[in-house]
Amino acid sequence: MNKRIVMIAFLLGLGVFLTSGLILAQTAEEFIKSGDEFYAQWEDQKALDEYLKALQVEPQNYEALWKAARGYIDVADLITGKGKELDKKRFELYQNAEKYAQQAITANPNDTWGHFYLSAALGKKVLLQGKKEQVESSKKVKAEIEKAIALDPNNDLAYHALGRWHRRMAEIGGAKRALGSLIYGSIPKGSFEESEKWLKKAVELKPDYINHHLELGRTYVAMDKFDKAAEEFKTCLELPETTSKDKSLKEEAKQELAKLQGKS
Repeated sequence: MNKRIVMIAFLLGLGVFLTSGLILAQTAEEFIKSGDEFYAQWEDQKALDEYLKALQVEPQNYEALWKAARGYIDVADLITGKGKELDKKRFELYQNAEKYAQQAITANPNDTWGHFYLSAALGKKVLLQGKKEQVESSKKVKAEIEKAIALDPNNDLAYHALGRWHRRMAEIGGAKRALGSLIYGSIPKGSFEESEKWLKKAVELKPDYINHHLELGRTYVAMDKFDKAAEEFKTCLELPETTSKDKSLKEEAKQELAKLQGKS
């Protein structure tokens, strides 16, 4: 019996050793390339797994770090349904994304993607927290978005995020803002005009990206520009899917169009 246990333990150890050897036999660049191929095929979990393997080989690899952060966000965003357990899972994934984005910035503070994905991870994580945490994080989120833009003025995703940030801040009305400031501290100001400006910039830079049009349409709804909103939502439905999230984004666009019935 003891010999059998020893043999099983030996085989398990050998398996771990051989697996580790296979990982170390490949370079970080090879794992990143493999991850990129999965990402292009919308296999977000498999892409993330490859980026994490790259980090086992080269823990400070900047590209693997920011792509791992992106991967955790993508996997979390694809979780459907509601409930405490699902929110907990999403929160943990966004926390991991935040961790890897922070490490990416440490590895290379002068590139756009570490800062952008830190802003994205923080922004998504705090939506699962209370109002106090949301207020406290809002300035940090905006600061990271602005750093991403400063480092790459053609980063369409950063302009998208800035547009959404402004809309979210603008949606906090006067009375609610005054009360919130008393309870949680100063709440940053945003405007629908700035939201429109930056989302239009995102569309200009990448006109085939469905989510840019969806969020611009939502800003137009907030501004009572219903005809323009409808145009953006229809564009969402006409564009080809280019990411793993586009199918669900098109469904959201359909729902937004339905809400506009009777409005003009």
